[in-house]
Amino acid sequence: MAEIISVDTKNLADSVNRAAMVIRQNGLVVFPTRAFYGLGANPFSQKAIEKVYQIKERDPAKPILVLIGAISDLAPLVQEIPPLAMKLIKQYWPGKATFVFDAAGLFPDILTGGTGKVGIRLVAHPVAKKLIRAVGMPVTGTSANKSGMPACSATALLDSKIVQDVDLVLDSGPLKGDAGSTVIDVTVTPPKVLRKGVITFNS
Repeated sequence: MAEIISVDTKNLADSVNRAAMVIRQNGLVVFPTRAFYGLGANPFSQKAIEKVYQIKERDPAKPILVLIGAISDLAPLVQEIPPLAMKLIKQYWPGKATFVFDAAGLFPDILTGGTGKVGIRLVAHPVAKKLIRAVGMPVTGTSANKSGMPACSATALLDSKIVQDVDLVLDSGPLKGDAGSTVIDVTVTPPKVLRKGVITFNS
């Protein structure tokens, strides 16, 4: 059973540092993102990503998205950033959009679902941003739920098996719980919306 830490301003630094240590050791952490709780793991570790798929009971053909803490973190992770992609990034980051790029080859194939592509989002939630900074690298950001089930905007809604199987839960209270990020593939021209969310491609 995971330890659940209620995060507040008094214990934020300690809580985030503990979570960062778990991720660096290839453990799994549930943490807050803008709309829902995410499942954080080391995206460069085959072992850690396998755990994510197992816990979520996720189709291995479906990639796992990656969260970054600053736009400057993006370039090393992808083969290129098309000019239109950068325009969209400046318009919609942080938080509202996940952009799909051709991966630079740093991630294990399992994370990309064998597609060679990776979805990346700049985080908006302050706890998520501090966590990524403390880990010192990007983290996975897939929703902390069983595949096919609703994403969770509060830790009380987490599947009990998820809580049992992860190492730590950072409880930051209720989240927005809206439509989630819009997923846009920028490897094609024009960019293609893969999943509708809080924004639309033409907005």
